[in-house]
Amino acid sequence: MQQEESPKIEYPCRYPIKVMGLDVDEFSSAIIDIIRQHAPELAEEDINFRPSRHGKYLAVNVIITARSLEQIKAIFDDLKASGRVAMVI
Repeated sequence: MQQEESPKIEYPCRYPIKVMGLDVDEFSSAIIDIIRQHAPELAEEDINFRPSRHGKYLAVNVIITARSLEQIKAIFDDLKASGRVAMVI
């Protein structure tokens, strides 16, 4: 059986990132700060927030202009290392 290759991403490109975590202690601003360290051009219109049904969790959705796979990996690594993130997609 032949294994399918992942689709190749051509950079730069618009790349969505969804981060979920407990909606406490300035969670959203901490997440945006981490992402802006790697994608300083992140525009306000590319940021969206969605609270969970009962308000315990918050999803922070952003669309960055990704320049490389290394940039995306660095963002994911820093988000996970923050200790605030439940999930990054």
